[in-house]
Amino acid sequence: MTQPGEVERPPGGEPGVSVAWRSAAVREVAGPAADKLAAAGLPASLAARDPGLWGPDAAAEAAIRLGWLDAPRASRALLGSLAVLASDAREQGLDHIVLCGMGGSSLAPEVISRAAKVPLTLLDTTDPNPVLRALADRLDRTLVVVSSKSGSTIETDSHRRVYERAFADMGLGPDEIARRFVMVTDPGSPLEATARQARYHVVLADPNVGGRYSALTAFGLVPTALAGADAARLLDEADAMLPALASGDGNPGLELGAALGGYALAGHDKVVLADCGSGLPGFGDWAEQLIAESTGKQGRGILPVVVGGENAPGFSPGPDLHLVGLGTPTSPADTSVAGPLGAQFLVWEYAVAVAGQMLGIDPFDQPNVAESRRTPRGCWQRRAPARCPPGSRRSPTARSRCMRSPGLLPAAGGLAGVLDSLLMALPDRGTWRSWLTWTATVRRPPPGSGMRWPAVPPTRSPSAGALGSCTRPASTTRAARRTECSCRSPARYTATCRFRGGTSRWAGSSSPRRSAISGRCTSAAGQRSGCTCGTARPGWPRYSTPPRLARRESGR
Repeated sequence: MTQPGEVERPPGGEPGVSVAWRSAAVREVAGPAADKLAAAGLPASLAARDPGLWGPDAAAEAAIRLGWLDAPRASRALLGSLAVLASDAREQGLDHIVLCGMGGSSLAPEVISRAAKVPLTLLDTTDPNPVLRALADRLDRTLVVVSSKSGSTIETDSHRRVYERAFADMGLGPDEIARRFVMVTDPGSPLEATARQARYHVVLADPNVGGRYSALTAFGLVPTALAGADAARLLDEADAMLPALASGDGNPGLELGAALGGYALAGHDKVVLADCGSGLPGFGDWAEQLIAESTGKQGRGILPVVVGGENAPGFSPGPDLHLVGLGTPTSPADTSVAGPLGAQFLVWEYAVAVAGQMLGIDPFDQPNVAESRRTPRGCWQRRAPARCPPGSRRSPTARSRCMRSPGLLPAAGGLAGVLDSLLMALPDRGTWRSWLTWTATVRRPPPGSGMRWPAVPPTRSPSAGALGSCTRPASTTRAARRTECSCRSPARYTATCRFRGGTSRWAGSSSPRRSAISGRCTSAAGQRSGCTCGTARPGWPRYSTPPRLARRESGR
């Protein structure tokens, strides 16, 4: 068992991943859980790619989703071609790398590039403002990496079309445009067909790896290697962990999984992630999606919440919280995890798979994902008349709109009153269905800008709270919301703000809207998809737009 302050070293002497159970409460549940899993042979079964670990109903899906265990070695085949591709790009003067991708296709490259301190422009939003800024930045020196497993993601497809039009407007011919695109996708996807037809460079990824588990595959390595990150080092760090992960003794993935799953079963199912000098900026955002989308289903899951640091208001003990420090915490934390980036990617993937097994769910299943993408598209096309739900309240300001469900909250005036009412409505001891999420339709601060998100609203409550931007994938609680759309769902407040300028349709965009904000977020777009959580109710219009926005979208 790893103790606080110790550094675990896998065979070969290179520093590995250290997992420390710092609180007695975690040690009490995680220790017996890890021993039980080891005695049952879970590490050996997982190393052997046994799809039956998560039950007979999950075996078929798990059988085609365990390729991430081979990624540290299988991905080495990419290194030679990536070196040639990067060299060719530099010779052509294409030194501005833009990654177009959503969720699992973008979060890992963002962490890798920031940790390696290499410049990478990330587009994971359809907010016109950052897209227009990217288009105005060194377009003549831009190489675009388009990453999508399915190839049909509307946001990423819009990014591709926008850049194609921008390059054409520069006077570039089809062959010159083709040299400025690299497509990363699964074999046989619509994106592969489109790319082959346009003679773009295509890198095929392993189809047996899910998006959120793809950090050490082509999705994580291609854009970051082109930007200048050391892909070989990442794979070396991960490869060094494989012997330890096959063992029942000193297995950091097993220890972390036992802490996540065991403490969640004990009622601490809100994992609060804080960077404590890890040297891996943004890693919490990647781990957030991995945990949320792997465990949030069948009415069970672990809710991850990322806070600004160990001194942030949300990183303090609570009745249902599990405080995880990334690095070496100096303040109280239940669990700490430290180690090099490549090794941590693999250990966290392993740990979440173990936690899913403990919770009795399939971590590789993706319920309702396709539906959640189709429904908003149909809503955009239907354009139903704009009507506000009964009991809605509009704030006196023109920049925000406050809505509440009839009977769910007492009458509250303005934003502060709504938040106070929600905080008062939360139970003293939360359950997995008891938390407050805040989704703001505002731009997130760019990395390195010195700007910060405001504090998560429920700082006066012991229950967990999550803050996210509607302009990028709202991964924090997406899986939980998909499976818990009912009046019993978490209390939610949605703030929507109009964008100032930049709302005209992009040239070549595949979106039917003038400004396509991600249909998978839970503000206005999420409510249009028919979700009945929080501020929505059964029987309300499935598509309800503020009149001002409705007039703008209809061209009036």
